[in-house]
This record gives sequence, structure tokens and C-alpha cells, in this order.
Amino acid sequence: MRFRVIYSLIDDWLGFNMSKSGILIAVEGMDGSGKSTQAKLLYHWLRAKGLPVYHTEWNSSKIVKAATKLGKQNKRLLPMTFHLIHAADFADRWAKQIEPVLKIGGIVICDRYKYTAMARDGSRDVSLETIEQTYSFAREPDLTIYFDVPGDIGYERITKGRPSLKYYEAGMDMGWSDDPFESYRIFQSKVSDIYSKLVQEGRIIRLDATGSVPEVQKRMRTLFNENIDISEMTIIDPSDRLAQNLSQSEFDWLSYTDGGT
Repeated sequence: MRFRVIYSLIDDWLGFNMSKSGILIAVEGMDGSGKSTQAKLLYHWLRAKGLPVYHTEWNSSKIVKAATKLGKQNKRLLPMTFHLIHAADFADRWAKQIEPVLKIGGIVICDRYKYTAMARDGSRDVSLETIEQTYSFAREPDLTIYFDVPGDIGYERITKGRPSLKYYEAGMDMGWSDDPFESYRIFQSKVSDIYSKLVQEGRIIRLDATGSVPEVQKRMRTLFNENIDISEMTIIDPSDRLAQNLSQSEFDWLSYTDGGT
């Protein structure tokens, strides 16, 4: 009850509101699923069409970054602390980056959204009810794409050529195993289970993320077109240099799918 009162006061103080304008796209996935590459390709594709689109990444707020880094170095982040510091990062980006673009009718592509918190923090035994309440100021995305790859593929991509894993990355703070690589497997298995539940509940849409980058991008664009209507969106200034450069560059963003969509 105490947490709910605090969250309500924070929402009122910061003036958060559930903006309904614009288009909000979230991409989720296990480590090594290739979602970040695909999110950036989708951004460039939409930008090349001349659409107002913004891309933002998880845990990228400059005002929270230093505190997060220090906490990790000193191994002082307990599960709830980890949860709240990432929520503070998201809240800062929501207020300064995400919501302003949505309010003017733009498209925002979020590389990870609150579902990452649900999967990761939930795996660290933070209740899903608490996580939902923490992120209640943020609206539900218009489309959330979950990049699904077999666990062994993601594991190989992340661990290949690495002699060690970072303490929190491996979930060593939870005491699942003394071996960082085994602990990482356990952690990722728990994360995968929560994502699977979200797929079953219809909150996120599964995308087969196996295959080449162009193949996966084609599937992503198909899913986007099936769920999002951009026909009435206002094209940005035709003289916009970035849009021009993307649409006229030697690398054809508009047809980068082995056939295009």
C-alpha cells in the first residue's frame, strides 16, 4: 500500500499522463536475439519514408547512468534497487524523449520496454504486480514484437569468445550457481518463461527471429504493416537531410528485405 501511494505522488509531481497520440512500437527479446539490429533497421526504413520517427534504447538515460554504473561496480544493487533504478531511467526517457514525440503524432521505437523489467526483475523475484505499478505511468505500446530465438542460439551469440560474464548480466547476485555461465543459463531460462507467458496473454507478439538479417527484417515489416496504419501520418519536411540521405543512399533501406514489403 505504501509503495502505491508513493508511485501516485511521483506521477502527480512529474505530471505524467497516458498519451494516446502517436504510434508506440516496442521490441523485446532474449539477449542475443538480434532485436536491436532489427529495431534500428525498422527506424531507418520508416525514416527513409519521410515519417517522423524516434529510436530509444533501454537503460540509456544520462542522469541515471553514473549511479547504475557505480552500483554495479560495488555490487550493491539488490533486486528491488535494480528494479527502481531502471524504472528511473525509463521515467526520465519517457518524460524527455518518448512522450514528447508521441504528443506531436510521431512514431517511437523502443528497444526494450517495461516487459524487459517484467522478465528480468520478475526473474529476480520482484512481483509482477509491483513492476506493473511502477511502470503504470507509461501507456501500452501499439505493437510489441518479441524476437524469439532458441535459447542455445542466443547463448552462443552472447558467450562466444568471452572468457567471463558480467556479475549482474549472469545473475550472480541471485546465488543460483557459482559458475557465471551456468548462472546465466538459469537466469535466461527464467526470463524466457516470463516472455512466453506474455506471449500467451497476447501482450506481446512473437516473431521468429531465426534466419538472416534481411529475412527477419522482412518478417518484422510484415508484422508492422499488419498491425500499424501509417497511411494518414504526416510526412516530415521533404528537404529533411537525414530522410533524403537514407532514401537516396547506395544502401536501399526501402527494399532491404530480399524483395521488400
